[in-house]
Amino acid sequence: MDFKSPRPLPRRLRLRRAHVLGVLALSAALGLVLGVAWHDAGATRHSGLDDSASAVTAPGTRVTMALPLPPGLDGAAKGPAPATSEPTPSWQSVTVRSGDSLAAIFSRLTLSPRELHNLMASSEETARLRQIMPGQELRFLIGADNTLQQLVYAVSPLESLHVVRTGDTFHVAAEQRDTEVRAAYAHGRIDSSLFLAGQRAGLSDNLIMELAAIFGWDVDFALDIREGDEFAVIYEEHFLDGEKLRDGAIIGAEFVNQGQRYQAVRYTDPEGRGDYFTPDGMSMRKAFLRTPVEFSRISSRFGTRKHPVLNKFRAHKGVDYAAPQGTPIKAAGDGKVIFAGTKGGYGRTAIIQHGGRYSTLYAHMSKFARGVRSGKYVRQGQTIGYVGSSGLATGPHLHYEFRVNGVHRNPLTVKLPEAAPISAALKSDFIDHADRLTRQLNAHRESRIALNAN
Repeated sequence: MDFKSPRPLPRRLRLRRAHVLGVLALSAALGLVLGVAWHDAGATRHSGLDDSASAVTAPGTRVTMALPLPPGLDGAAKGPAPATSEPTPSWQSVTVRSGDSLAAIFSRLTLSPRELHNLMASSEETARLRQIMPGQELRFLIGADNTLQQLVYAVSPLESLHVVRTGDTFHVAAEQRDTEVRAAYAHGRIDSSLFLAGQRAGLSDNLIMELAAIFGWDVDFALDIREGDEFAVIYEEHFLDGEKLRDGAIIGAEFVNQGQRYQAVRYTDPEGRGDYFTPDGMSMRKAFLRTPVEFSRISSRFGTRKHPVLNKFRAHKGVDYAAPQGTPIKAAGDGKVIFAGTKGGYGRTAIIQHGGRYSTLYAHMSKFARGVRSGKYVRQGQTIGYVGSSGLATGPHLHYEFRVNGVHRNPLTVKLPEAAPISAALKSDFIDHADRLTRQLNAHRESRIALNAN
């Protein structure tokens, strides 16, 4: 028997069959849903979980339930929109390299030149960013769009520059931190030199130099120092976050030279100017320094002597201070440089006029300090040149002359004019301040004596 494929149904019948099957499938699905709903309603009625009238459904009551739809097809069924994650600006630290400029650092961070231009034009304070030094740190907060949001420049441990973007411009502010100031005390006895005694007492080189400068008008540290001389100082120490940052100024000191006791206190006036005075208000400064070079030895005194080069006796109208080549030479007082050049056997020489009566001469220099020339004004203690052996000299030394009304006077013994004392308006406040410091110095000295006695 041959089996033949059934003849295909006409198109009209195929469409009718598909319609009938679709209706049956929809009815079955609806019946399933209604059955589940009826079962759930009954379970709610009999479970005791909800006894309210609205939860009771009578048999045969039509129940309509909303079918859950996939999220996004119905607004009411939407959940919260997923959060878009934008990059959070992050801080970047940059340590300045040798030869670095702000433009080079901006380029490394891919910040635009326009951004740098806007920053530098925003405030006069930003000019300090041109002075960045190797080893300093800059911190950048860069936004997602690669724009500068903030910049912090650590100028020093105590000072920083803060830059904050405000729209298209920048706000710039300097922040200064204050140190904690503590008072420290040190005492020393000289057996060979002030430097060695100061170092043994724990003083820095700067404090030793400051101590010598305070008493330098009364004590010639090249000539007058003796074994057994003593000193005591009260000085400031500056701390930051509990760690010592640096030494401050000496605020009270005494020096015993060949049995003579000198005391000095530092006083700062209402305008912020600080200087040293005796406990009764006389200035420790004189109008002239006694010695224009520090810690040198006198190789030739004022008077008649046999010249070491010319080998003949002649008047020596100054004092020679032997010192290493290149030792700084200081102006003995405020004045105007009336000569700076080569002067015969004096070699490189500077002459300073101090008012109408006084002048000083400095000879045999190796070179002049920068900016020192005829017509320039200099201040007491300013470096005007350096020790050398120019002219008729057998070795490096300073030849120093002191003249009063054109007449040579012995720099070691001439009476030097005093500087102005404390003003009458500040005298009462100064005396209270000086009494506190001198009492502290005296108390420390008495404690040392008592300790040595035991």
